[in-house]
Amino acid sequence: VQLVESGGGLVQAGGSLRLSCVASGQTFSANVMGWFRQVTGKELEFVAAITRSGGTLQYGDSVKGRFTISRDNAKNMVFLQMNSLGPEDTATYYCAADEIWTFPHTPEQFAFWGQGTLVTVSE
Repeated sequence: VQLVESGGGLVQAGGSLRLSCVASGQTFSANVMGWFRQVTGKELEFVAAITRSGGTLQYGDSVKGRFTISRDNAKNMVFLQMNSLGPEDTATYYCAADEIWTFPHTPEQFAFWGQGTLVTVSE
């Protein structure tokens, strides 16, 4: 499975961004799709995950109530709508996919990764 993210950029605090990730290849393996983020020098942080049906969602504590994950299986895409952004959300955001839903979500549990898209939130 190949994953390509888009939608990152510079936004002012309080603003919104929508990240997209398109999957190609053996997309039948992408039953679970998720987002992680990483600040330079820090570990990957779980942001959100969603099952293929969309019936099960999970969010990291720091983004609950502000971010929404969704997917369009017909287009093999997953989205991350980010609202009420703050400087603490500045990071490189990575799309990830795996066959199996495992909780808690750790980076090691996702087999497929995109190259990342940078989100910068200014004061």
